[in-house]
Order: sequence, then structure tokens, then C-alpha cells
Amino acid sequence: MSDESGGSKASAETVELDVLRSQIDALDVQIVKLLNRRAQLGLQAGHTKVRSGRPVADADREREVLVRVAMANDGPLPQDALLALYRELIETIKRLEELQGIESEGDPNG
Repeated sequence: MSDESGGSKASAETVELDVLRSQIDALDVQIVKLLNRRAQLGLQAGHTKVRSGRPVADADREREVLVRVAMANDGPLPQDALLALYRELIETIKRLEELQGIESEGDPNG
């Protein structure tokens, strides 16, 4: 009897795990699309800043983004981990701007 219940429990847990993994996989696709959309908007903002003669790098705006992200975090991600992810995202978009030649002359941050 314990073999039967143990087997069905393991089977049910496998199904549950498969469902959870499927949801994670679907969410990962959405996250990738959102990250790419976020990068596209960042690049567009960089182009707009160059056209208006503003420096591409904006430390005040970066701080605003990080504060807004921190305030939106309800967990379970630790605040420092989430902010590290966003710092990396911001740095990656800056590198994309450099690769695309989105820089303004005289901008000390490149």
C-alpha cells in the first residue's frame, strides 16, 4: 500500500513540477521580450538625448530608475540582487548605445 501511495505521490509531484517548469519557461520568454523592449526604449532615449544636445549618460535618471525598482519590489527577490540586475541592465544598454554610436560630444561618460 505504501508503494502505491508513494508512487502516485511521486507521479503527482512530477506533474506539478512539469507544470511549474512550463510556466517558468513561458515567463522566461516574456521576460526576454520585455528586456529587449526595455533596451529598445533605452536606445531610443539615447538618440533623443543626442538630438537635443543632452549627454547620453544621466546618473540622476539611473538613480531614479533604481529607486523606482526598489520601491516596486515586493519580494521574494532580495533588494540587493534586484538592484544588481538592474545596474547590469543599465550598463548593458549603455554598451549598446556605444556600439551604435549613440554618444554626445563632450560627454565624459562616453
